[in-house]
Amino acid sequence: MALLENLLLVFVAGLITALATGIGALPFFFFEGISDRRNVILWGLSSGIMLSASTFGLVEEGLAEGTPLEIAIGMAAGVALVVVAHDVLMDTDIDPQQYETADFKKLVLILGILTVHSFPEGVAIGVSFADLGLEGGTQFLGFTVPVLAIFMTIAISIHNIPEGTAISIPLRSMDVANWKLVWWAVFSSLPQPIGAVLAFGFVRYAREFLPYGFGFAAGAMIYLVLTEFVPEALDIGERLPSGGKPELAGGIVVGILVMVPLTFV
Repeated sequence: MALLENLLLVFVAGLITALATGIGALPFFFFEGISDRRNVILWGLSSGIMLSASTFGLVEEGLAEGTPLEIAIGMAAGVALVVVAHDVLMDTDIDPQQYETADFKKLVLILGILTVHSFPEGVAIGVSFADLGLEGGTQFLGFTVPVLAIFMTIAISIHNIPEGTAISIPLRSMDVANWKLVWWAVFSSLPQPIGAVLAFGFVRYAREFLPYGFGFAAGAMIYLVLTEFVPEALDIGERLPSGGKPELAGGIVVGILVMVPLTFV
């Protein structure tokens, strides 16, 4: 029974982060769009949060559980998964049927790529709960929850908000209804609770793989920041003064500073 309760708690944590993605679509209920400057700042904020969570959370915890080599192997595996999944997705032959070809393909790629992004984040949540119920955690609803799990759940929830905005912008240009924007945003992150439960179950009962799990999640997220989030922000900020680099750098710094205090809890 305890196992089912633990799995349910991990699933709920992953679901919370997925639902947070929908918050990113809410501004479109009140505004027609979001300025390029604010969008770049949001991507920078998201990048800073994920870099901070990966470095000060996952990598640091992984080094406490295993060797640098184990972390490095895990990180390489995380990067490889994202690269392969992205390549497979981009090469997929899509039958748009009754939909207009370009728009439908764009929609599928946007949803698919963000879904590929969300699974490693779910893995990060799952491995952060590895010490659930053990000593040294924080009491919450009768559970002893690891501080790292709280850290990662908060970090990924905050990070998911700009992702929800990112997916809503092109969908809004396709005249998708506002309430559907929220649905599609949440849908793109639904692999997170699934990935969280699978990762938790694996590392909980195969603890010798825990350092690899921490490295896997960190590697995937750092790679996504460097190859997807930052380039996306620079592409959006291309028309801004200095190419949006000051806004991006400012967002990254704020994102890191927001999460650093949690590392000392």
